[in-house]
Amino acid sequence: MVYQRLDKLDKQILRLIAEDARIPFLEVARACNVSGAAIHQRIQKLTQWGILKGSQFVIDPEKIGYETCAYIGLNLRNPERFDEVVEALKKIPEVVECHYTTGDFDMFIKIYALNNHHLLNIIHDKLQPLGLARSETIISFNSAIDRQLPIVDIPVVDDDDDNE
Repeated sequence: MVYQRLDKLDKQILRLIAEDARIPFLEVARACNVSGAAIHQRIQKLTQWGILKGSQFVIDPEKIGYETCAYIGLNLRNPERFDEVVEALKKIPEVVECHYTTGDFDMFIKIYALNNHHLLNIIHDKLQPLGLARSETIISFNSAIDRQLPIVDIPVVDDDDDNE
């Protein structure tokens, strides 16, 4: 994996937009004491590097009726079918995350369901047919911490390094 070298301005921009993705570029420019064009160029650079992956509104699942959040560890009968299973999981709208993992599970997914009965139907009707050897479901009561990665200890390029 290639890590991009960020300077102090990049880090300051990331900190500001992580707090509020809707902050106007001119406001970021003022806070950073640079031009709006400079901010626009930096945002483009950070996006091209894949550091910024767009912006979006975050929907609160509970406010639209999805009262059950569950994490499910999956063990596949045939682990060589990982790619097929991931493609099938992408077609299940309630699955919002999927991770390859070490430890007891081949994969770990996060699901939102309307209620426990809906969760049971998803597991029985949509997950079991994917060829699971076993699964383990953990229901989340509440998210105690839900945040972006803080922009604090990212290595920064010194201005002197840029001139070498």
